[in-house]
Amino acid sequence: MGDTTDEVVEPFAWTDAKRYLWLLGLIPAMGLFLSMPFVAGFNALGWGPAATAAWFLLPVLVYVAIPLGDLAVGADGQNPPDEVMDRLEADPFYRWCTYLYIPFQYASLIAAAYLWSADDLSWLGYDGGLGIAASIGVAWTVAITGGIGINTAHELGHKIAGSEKWLSKVALATTGYGHFFIEHNRGHHARVATPEDPASSRFGESFWAFLPRSVFGSLKSAWHLESERLGRLGKSPWSLRNDNLNAWLMTVVLFGGLIAVFGWEIAPWLIVQAVFGFSLLEVVNYLEHYGLKRQKTSAGRYQRCRPEHSWNSDHLVTNIFLYHLQRHSDHHANPMRRYQVLRSFEQAPQLPSGYATMMVLAYVPPLWRKVMDKRVLAHYDGDITRANIQPSKREKVLARYGVDATTAGSTAVAEKVVVDTDIAADQTSPTGEYVCPNCGHHYTETAGEPREGFPPGTPWSAIPTTWRCSDCGVRDKVDFLPVK
Repeated sequence: MGDTTDEVVEPFAWTDAKRYLWLLGLIPAMGLFLSMPFVAGFNALGWGPAATAAWFLLPVLVYVAIPLGDLAVGADGQNPPDEVMDRLEADPFYRWCTYLYIPFQYASLIAAAYLWSADDLSWLGYDGGLGIAASIGVAWTVAITGGIGINTAHELGHKIAGSEKWLSKVALATTGYGHFFIEHNRGHHARVATPEDPASSRFGESFWAFLPRSVFGSLKSAWHLESERLGRLGKSPWSLRNDNLNAWLMTVVLFGGLIAVFGWEIAPWLIVQAVFGFSLLEVVNYLEHYGLKRQKTSAGRYQRCRPEHSWNSDHLVTNIFLYHLQRHSDHHANPMRRYQVLRSFEQAPQLPSGYATMMVLAYVPPLWRKVMDKRVLAHYDGDITRANIQPSKREKVLARYGVDATTAGSTAVAEKVVVDTDIAADQTSPTGEYVCPNCGHHYTETAGEPREGFPPGTPWSAIPTTWRCSDCGVRDKVDFLPVK
């Protein structure tokens, strides 16, 4: 008999060149502490104005250094191959890069509360407490920390593990934006790039018009989504079962504790940093889907979100600081996928620079329109009627691009319709089990979905057609595939 030794299969030879660069993403969480040595040093030299300027180190990094880094380094260009996806996804190192952000984020806010309230900062070279300019610098710094913390929460909130969902709420507490946990996962991902989505900006809409629409629209949507879920359970939305209320309660406890320790004088600063922090999220929302629109299908719903429905940017430096958020098309196609395995699609519309640069342009509407409007038009091959247009400006926009809106009504042009190919032909499962084709979540009739208001034994036919997957929030009931 011959030898029958098992063949040793070596893992696919590929190395993530960015593996340890992801640790740089912790810099925004530590921005306040990075400023302190410069403040103390400049004060020791008697350079008071320089010491005050040092509190603005993190804003300079975000709005100046990172855009320049994107310009100098350029695009990333590296996608993980299929052979390493599972191994890379399972590597705990990447999870800890996000987990570690949160303790630094909280330490920064606590340190800021101390700095705002202290009347003896001699260890930093001050004769007394901070002045107003320095206090603003501290507030702006921790606002950026909290704003980027929302992106950390975004990464964690998409995961199935309950511990990561809980950490997502913790990260959102410093900016008081706990409802993002509900609205982003179950609202934005289902309605993205449609007129119904408050977080998808429209062609002709400035960031300053978008900001209140997104803030209040997202808040209203999050409340509606939880009220609907709790209604199926026969529960009132005014209870701690409501994930909006228990997330907001974390903010109340956090701010209340800080005020109890450091005094009421920090309350205005806590509000200022929270508002600026969630505004940082909203400017990112603004640039991610500007003017892009999913078309209606023959089944009367919107086509599935595809790479062409998100603006991508693969600039390396911003990618490192935002956990690949700029690879947004892959994120919307695979929302459960961890950041380290997101890939860049060539067919997705591309921003001319990284998010850090585009945020600055968004603050100045004429510059934004000059850079982006032509790109939206080119994306739709010159057919502006396919874009998501600001309703109040629709007639003017159509006229500007040579479309006569009156031929199809006073304010609209006939909507394009595409064939719906996503609905399963046969939705009957002999096993009573159905699977979400997006994230793999299973609905089993014997187990039901008690948290969603469907007790064990609820047949698939009794699930409302408006229900979406409880894990990814993306796929509708009609998209689920029967397990045979």
